[in-house]
Amino acid sequence: MIDFLFSQYDGYSTLHIFLEITGVIFGLMSVWYAKKDNILVFPTGIISTTIFIYLLWEWKLLGDFTINIYYSIMSVYGWYHWSRKKEGETEFPIAHISKNEKAWAVGIFVLTTIVVVMIYTFFDKFTSWTAYVDTFTTGLFFVGMWLMAKRKIEHWILWIVGDIISVPLYFYKGYTFTSLQYFIFTIIAFYGYIEWKKILNNSLQKS
Repeated sequence: MIDFLFSQYDGYSTLHIFLEITGVIFGLMSVWYAKKDNILVFPTGIISTTIFIYLLWEWKLLGDFTINIYYSIMSVYGWYHWSRKKEGETEFPIAHISKNEKAWAVGIFVLTTIVVVMIYTFFDKFTSWTAYVDTFTTGLFFVGMWLMAKRKIEHWILWIVGDIISVPLYFYKGYTFTSLQYFIFTIIAFYGYIEWKKILNNSLQKS
């Protein structure tokens, strides 16, 4: 079983294995803080995405590399957005996505997909079925991260779908630790949605 799960790492450097594990740990911390609606989701997430930016460039996984650059940028925006106060209260609490934001979400998904296709075509990366799946999950995660930064509960649904797809995808690519990370992400995202739903319902009852 151990060989089946981790034999892919035989040719990896110790540094890359250490960085991947570290990135996974901070990634899990970030999702856990997101579940708790805690602003620490962003600093822990930035550490994780910064590590994976380096690793994914080394692994030549351009779609995932692009995702993590975007994650880092949106984490800075989300950090600022979540920290804003108005008369001592959180200015942007958990909420449902609006009709206007739904239109923006579709636009972000389509634009992201087009950009990734252009990048993959330019670098001649459409040589495996995984590239097409990467294109789809990149679009999902771009929209999901945007919605999370805006504190919209629907972002959990996109995370769940993207995480489920990513578990076998990363294992197939040979990155077992990252695959396990997405498996745990899926579980946390499921409970995160439930927890945010309770918080949102409570706030609506009080208003």
